[in-house]
Amino acid sequence: MTKLILNRRGFIGSTAAAGGLLASPAYLRRAHAQGSGEVNIWTYNDFVPKAFKEQFESETGIKVNVRLVDDQGKQFNLLAAEQPNPTVDIMTVAGHRFLQFIESDLLAPLDTGRLGNWGNINPTFSESDWSTINGEKWGAPILSGMEVLSYNTDYVTAEEAQTWDTLFSEKYKGQTAYIIQDMLSIVMLMMGYDGNFIEYADDHARAAEIMEEVKQFMIDKKPLVRKYYDGGAEFQQMMVNQDILLGHSWNGPAAALINDGFPLAMSIPQEGSYGFVYTFNIAKNAPNGDNAYTFLDALLSSPEIGAAMTKASGFISTYKGADQYLNELEKKSTSFPEEQLANLQFFRAEENELKYGLMDPAVEAIKAA
Repeated sequence: MTKLILNRRGFIGSTAAAGGLLASPAYLRRAHAQGSGEVNIWTYNDFVPKAFKEQFESETGIKVNVRLVDDQGKQFNLLAAEQPNPTVDIMTVAGHRFLQFIESDLLAPLDTGRLGNWGNINPTFSESDWSTINGEKWGAPILSGMEVLSYNTDYVTAEEAQTWDTLFSEKYKGQTAYIIQDMLSIVMLMMGYDGNFIEYADDHARAAEIMEEVKQFMIDKKPLVRKYYDGGAEFQQMMVNQDILLGHSWNGPAAALINDGFPLAMSIPQEGSYGFVYTFNIAKNAPNGDNAYTFLDALLSSPEIGAAMTKASGFISTYKGADQYLNELEKKSTSFPEEQLANLQFFRAEENELKYGLMDPAVEAIKAA
C-alpha cells in the first residue's frame, strides 16, 4: 500500500475559528506593551500553541523561546548541569517526576498568588495530593494523559486491542513499537506487579528480582518489535508510513492522528495502564522569573486556550470548560469508555529513586541485548 504522507495541522489550521478563539483575551490586553525581554521554555511539541505564542509576543513585548524536549530524564540532566545558572525559565515536568527535580533543588516553588488565573484549572488537578509537596505547589497542571495501546483500525481489531499481549504477539512481528521505560511499568502490570514500586518500599531485593524478570521478558520479546522510540512525533510518523500497525503510545500523539483523519484508535487494555499530568514549572534561579509568571498567567487566562492546547497536542486539557471548545471528533479522541478508565491508575513518585535506580540500567540492558 502506498505510504501516506501526513502533514500535521498547525493550531490555526486545526480550527476554522482559531483566530477568534484567542483574539485578545482581557488579560493580554491589560498586559499590552508592558513587558520586555524574553522567556525561555523547554517543553514538548505543540504544548505552546503557535497562535497563542504569536499573540502573547505581540501584546506583551516578551519574546518566547521554545526548546523542544522529548524525555524527562534528558531534561533533568540538562537542568542539573546548568544549575545554579540555568538558561531556562519554564520547563515541562510530569507530576510523577516532581520529587526528582525538587530533591535535586532544580525547581522553585510556584507562587500561585502571582497567578490571577490559577482558579481556571480544574481543582481535580490543581489541588490534588501529588501537586503539593512539602506544603508547596510546584507546577501549573496544563495537560493530562495516559499510556495507551494505539492501533491502525484497518488491520487491528478492537478486540485484539483489549490486551497488551497483542503487542507482543507473533502475528504483528516487526510491526510494533514502544518506549522501553514506559513499557517496563506496563509489563509489571501485565505480570501482576506494582509498577509504581510502592509495594516494594521495604523490600528492595524483591523489587530487583521483579525488575530482572520484567527485563528478561522484554529481552525475549525483542525480536518482535520493529523499533524502540523516544518521542511522540516519531511514533506518529511510523504509524502514518505504516511502518507499524500498533504500538504503545501516549494518548496525545495518537489523538492528534485521529483528529487528522488517520484510521487510528486507542484502548486502555484490561491488564491496566498509567495516567500522568504535565505541568509547567519555574526553574530555580530562572533568569526571567517575572516574565515566566506573566506567560503562565496568560496561558491560564481562558478555556479557549486550554482547548487550543488539546487541539494542538492531543492531550486532555486541565482547564475548566475547555471541552466546550472542542468539536465532536476532538471530544471523542480525548475520551475513553468507563470500563477502560477503570483499568487506569496514576504514576506515583514516592519510590521513584528505587524505581528508576532499577529501571534505568534495565533499559540499557534491553537496548544492548
